[in-house]
Parts: sequence; C-alpha cells; structure tokens
Amino acid sequence: MSHSSYNKLWTEAHEELGDLLSQELPSEPLRPEKDRVVFFQRLVTLYVRYVRIFRQLEEVYDQNIHPQKRRLIRVVLDGVMGRVIELKNEMVEKEYSEYHYMDDVIQDLKLTHEDLEIPIPKYFITERRKELQERAAVLSSILDRNGSSEKAQPTTVRVLSQEEAIRLIQVSERARQGRLRASIMREIHKDAERWSKTKDKDLNEDTAHQAAIQIQKVWRGYIQRKRMKQEREEEMIILGMSVKSGLAQSYPAVVLAEDREKAARKKKQEEHEEDYQKALNSIYMNLRETEGPDMTEMMKDQIRQWFTEYHDATGSFPEYPDEEQGGSASIFTNKTPEQLMEEAEEANKTQKGKGTKVTGKGEEEKEPGLKLLPSEFLSELQTGHKTFTEVWRNRDESKNFSQRHEAELIKEEKRKELEAEIRLQVDELMRQELANWKLSAEGKKGGKAKPAGKKKKPPKAEKKKKKERDLTADRSVESLYEELAVEGLLKPAANVRLHDFIGDYSYLGTTLRQTDIEPMPSLSDVRQVISLCAVLPLGSQVVHEKAPLVKSILLVGPTGVGKKMLLHAICQETGANLFDLSPLNLVGKYPGKSGLQMMLHMVFKVARLMQPSVVWIGDAEKMFYKKIPKEEKALDPKRLKKDLPKILKTIKGEDRILIVGTTSKPLDADLKSLCKLYSKIILIPRPDYASRFVLWKELVRRNGGVVTSALDLSSLVKISDGYTPGHMVRVIDPVFQDEEEALKNWYASTPLGKKRARAALGLDVDEDEAADGGKDDKKKGKK
Repeated sequence: MSHSSYNKLWTEAHEELGDLLSQELPSEPLRPEKDRVVFFQRLVTLYVRYVRIFRQLEEVYDQNIHPQKRRLIRVVLDGVMGRVIELKNEMVEKEYSEYHYMDDVIQDLKLTHEDLEIPIPKYFITERRKELQERAAVLSSILDRNGSSEKAQPTTVRVLSQEEAIRLIQVSERARQGRLRASIMREIHKDAERWSKTKDKDLNEDTAHQAAIQIQKVWRGYIQRKRMKQEREEEMIILGMSVKSGLAQSYPAVVLAEDREKAARKKKQEEHEEDYQKALNSIYMNLRETEGPDMTEMMKDQIRQWFTEYHDATGSFPEYPDEEQGGSASIFTNKTPEQLMEEAEEANKTQKGKGTKVTGKGEEEKEPGLKLLPSEFLSELQTGHKTFTEVWRNRDESKNFSQRHEAELIKEEKRKELEAEIRLQVDELMRQELANWKLSAEGKKGGKAKPAGKKKKPPKAEKKKKKERDLTADRSVESLYEELAVEGLLKPAANVRLHDFIGDYSYLGTTLRQTDIEPMPSLSDVRQVISLCAVLPLGSQVVHEKAPLVKSILLVGPTGVGKKMLLHAICQETGANLFDLSPLNLVGKYPGKSGLQMMLHMVFKVARLMQPSVVWIGDAEKMFYKKIPKEEKALDPKRLKKDLPKILKTIKGEDRILIVGTTSKPLDADLKSLCKLYSKIILIPRPDYASRFVLWKELVRRNGGVVTSALDLSSLVKISDGYTPGHMVRVIDPVFQDEEEALKNWYASTPLGKKRARAALGLDVDEDEAADGGKDDKKKGKK
C-alpha cells in the first residue's frame, strides 16, 4: 500500500471515531435505559465499531512512516484499545459471562467474524526488539553456563506403558477387522439379491439390450457428474473463492513481495525517526538563540504592566502566583484586575454553596435504568480526534511526498516548551522585583516593611505509608535475575504466538442463547478473551494503568487443550518474563518461612523492575487442595497459599504483572479460595466441529500434505470428536462427554457462573451475593 492509502485508512478510522464520540459524549446527558436487552445491544454495537477502528489504526501505525503522524496515531490507538477493554468488561458485568455472541450486530453492520478478531499491536515487540534480544541472550548464556537443561520446549508427551499400547493396538485392529467384515458381508448380500432377481430370467436379446442401456446410464451419469464438478470448480475460481492448482505456487512470491515492501517501510520509519530526533534538538537550540531573548523581555513587560494596572485599580500590589498555580501564566487571561477579583469572590461563594440534590432520606436522586460506566479514555480520544481534525485532516502534503517531518509543527511545539522554560526563570526574577516594589511602596508610607524572603509555611504533608522493606537492597537486578534463572524460577517462553492457537468461531452461540441454552465457547472465543484481558494490558503501559485492572487469571480445561500454549503466547506477544512458581517447581527451593519470603521478594522485585512479567502457577489446584494426597504431603503444595494473595493486593495499575494459573483438575481445589486468588476464570473446552475442521486442515499442511477435495476432512473431523488439539497432534485418548460435563458444572459454581445462572432464571443477582455474605458473617461470628 502507498502513503495515500494509509492516510485514507487513517481518515476513515477518525470519521468513524468522530461519530462514536458524538454518541458517547453528547451535548446533553443520555437518560438511563430501562430495557436491559436494548442497553446490551447498544453496548455490543459500540464494542464492534471500536474493534473496527482498532484494527484500522493498528495497521496504520505499523506502516505509516511520518514520525509526527505516528505519535498522534499511537495516542489514539492506545485510547481505542483501552475503550475496547472497558466495553468488554462492562459486557461481562451485564451478561455475567466471559463470552458473548453478536451475530445480529455483525449482520446489521455487514461484517464477518474475521473483522472482529482482536489484533495484537506489533509495536509491543518491535519497539523493544533490541532490549528483548539482549535479555534472551543473557538468559540463554546463564542457562548454558550453569548447565541447565531448561529450554523452551513443547509440552511433554505422555508415554504409554506396554500394556496400554498393546490394548490400544488391539482395539484399533478389532475395529478395522469389524469394518472389513461388515463390508464383505454387505457385498455378499448385494450379490445374493442380484442373483435372486436374475436367476429366473432368460438371457435373451431384450435382456442384453436392457443391460446395455443400464451401462449407458451409469456411464453418462459418471461423465455428467465429472463435468458438473469441473464447472463448479471453474465457477468458484471466477467468484474468487478458489484458486487454480497451477497458481498455488505463485502465492509465496506474492507474500514475499509484501514482506519486502513492509520491511522497506520499517527501514524508512527508522530513518525518518532518526532525522526527526535530530531536528527536535536543532530547532529547539535555534529558537532559544533567536527568539529566547525577545520572549524574556516580552514576559517581563507584561508582568510589570500587570503590577501597575493592579496597583492603579486596587491601591496595592498583587500576590504573585506560586509555581503550583501556574506562575505568571495564570494571570494572562486578557482580563482586568477588577474582573479577576470578582471572579475569585464568585468562585468562593459557589464553592461554599455547592450541594447535591438529595431526597428526604438524605440520599442522592438517581433515575432508574442502565447507563454506561465512566470511561478513562474518552477524553484522550476526544483530544486526539480534535488534533487530527485541526492539524492533519485538510493539510496540504503535496510537497512532502517522502513523508518526512514538518519543521513548522516542530517549531510550534518547541516554542511552547521554550516559553515554559523561560517563564520559570522570569517568574523567579519578577517575584524578587515585586518584593522590591512592595518594600519601596511601604517605605514611602512609613510602614514596617515585610522581609522579602519570608514565605508562607507549606501545608503539612500527609503521612506516607510505610514502604515495604527491601530484603535485597545491596544486590543488583542482574544478580537477582541470574539467581532466579539458575534456580529454575525464571524460564524462557516457548516460541508460539496467539494466532497459533487455532480455532473457528461459534456459529450457533446466538441461536443457543436465544433458546436459553448456554453454549460452550469455541477456541476462537478463548483466543479473543486472552487478547483482551491479558495481552493488550500487558503490552501497553497506558492501557494497563487506566483500563479495568486484571491481576490474575485461571485457565481451566482438560489436558492437551492448550493452556500452557496460551501462557507462552502471552509472554511472546508482549515480551514478558516468565516466572514459574508452580508447586512442583518449588520443591526443595528456598526452604523455611524466611526462604519463602526471600524467594517471593526476589521474584516480584525483578518482575516489577523488568516488566511486563507473567507469574505462572501450574497445577493451580494443588495450592488449594481440599485434602492433600498422601504421596504429595512431603512436597508441601500449599506453600504459597497465604503469602501469594497478600502479594496480589500490592500489585497496582503501574505494575504490568499478571499471575496466570493453569489447571485440569479444578474439582480437587477449594472453590472459594481459588476464586479469591483468581479474579477471572477462563474455561477452555474441547474443540467443536468447526475448530477441529480448521485444526486438521492446518495439521495436514504443516506436515507436508496438500488439502484437496479428494481428502475427506469431514469424516476425519467427525471421528475425532472429543479430541483436544494436543490429542489431535499426538493421537492420544479423547476427552469424553462426562469429563467435559464435570468441568462445565464446576464452572457454573464459580461466582460469574452463579450470576449467569440466576440472571437466566430472572432472579436478582445481588440477593445471591448478599446471602453468601450473610453466611460468611455468621460463620465469622461463630468463630
């Protein structure tokens, strides 16, 4: 694509954004919506439209080479990302489910499910590429130097015993023999039927003629079917839904050409950014030399004039504004001293008389209904959209074909910086000059002069909370990093991406919910949720600080469904460190209470200083065992049960740290304790028909096969019902219906699952929470 194409895409995104902002920030506040279905429909529509803008801006930011445009695009892109996460969080709260089906909205907007795929911004990795490469090299050298065999490996394969392998072979062979025997018997029956029909008939000329006609019918049918198949393939090629087999080899060349073009644009991005940084410094120094002295004198003259006008109007000199109040910038409002004094008096009156409209019970009046929650990103989006409209929408760039920086815009920006810097210096000088003027005036009146240097006492600062004691204050981050790697607590992430978690959409989700049947999510739904609650917040500091904070998530699903793959994908997509605090990984490491405190302190100190970071708790159910098995008592699986929740409370918005638990046996854990630690629980089911179809297609291609119409993928998909992606790769036992039903019933007993069930029955969700709270209070009282 050319520069103009990306600029056009950018403009289209802002046109859509402007329309959304006019809806979300109307001149008059919207009334609450009483109909829950209508409100949720509006919420989903906003979400879908913001996702479209997100996809457009991500592509534009990745390929645009104009350095000043990219800065504005980045601000708006982060704002749109945050707004998408906010809307998703509100959808979860309103529908009491992590998964949503919006086929009706997609159809109304004439979109496909692919248009709603959440993109992972490439700048998460590209802008930190050098740092991540150095970190990977350091970790690799530490592991090699210490002889550690911990490498990024795929999930281990369960080895079958000899008896299990023999039994599996026997079952497969008996099934093969049964199918063969049934086929032979079917042919015998058919031959017997044909013989019974013809044994009493004479083979005369009429019979031979009928036989010839029958053969002709069969042959003509075969020829016609072949011709129809060929015509159908040609029609699909004309419609663009298929490709000629001879042209299939040309696609890699096209892909390579696109990759080369994108690489060339990336190189230009770096060159233009380097030129831009040089221009920033040179233009600033030039402005300082040429315009700096004039700015200083002009500011002094303006301030002196203010002193004089104020003294003539009031008979006294003003108080000079402090630096916190904005200094002299706060007085240049093109207003007279009398107007400033009147405004100050009115502000004091309104501040005293402010009050909220209350009812007789002393509570604020609230109109019943549903309203969108306040957003942390809409103001930023409005500012970014305004900048685009005023600066870039109608800007003539006919002379800037190469898309380099614009010097005039840099001058405007740097003038403001220079003015702020000079104003600080001028304010110091003019404060002293004002003190001298006051001293001179009071000396003439014969009054006592106040000392010039005396200032008001600053207000008492609030008591600061005690900081947590640093147990490793005398050690460098590098030494802590190396120790954690040697101990096996810091591990390299496997080289997988989120798009490698293959799965298709749930096409029956909306239909099932309309009939009050809760559908199992598809693998595509799982991928979307992981993108929104884990990848996007970890990748962007701005989004993590302002979006709804998710500190921990629990991935639940049968063995082989892809829980660890998702964990490694989160780390790879965001460039995050991977810390392993699984119960089995902690056996024999940092013994005792003091050792445990030191270990957790080191892990989370390094995680904060080298964020983003992911802390993995494998076999998460072991930490909250209802009853510890005898063979695991010596391993102390509950070692982190008390300390980890305490550390979770210390994670703030500025800390890009995510705790990820994985379990395939959640029924073994105490549900209440598990849900307290993990605020978001994501159930990953076995793949449905559509996901298995896509998976088998990809597996065949990856193993060197070619998918053609001759391959009966549908039959392969049907006989692999019950297999997880891992099982499909390794061909192990399937996940049967009873195991899936057990996991589904367990998920229904989680807090979100209970809310969803009560909402489906039309019951009040808050009553259930109040009842649970009352029970807990009674238990505490008894204790």
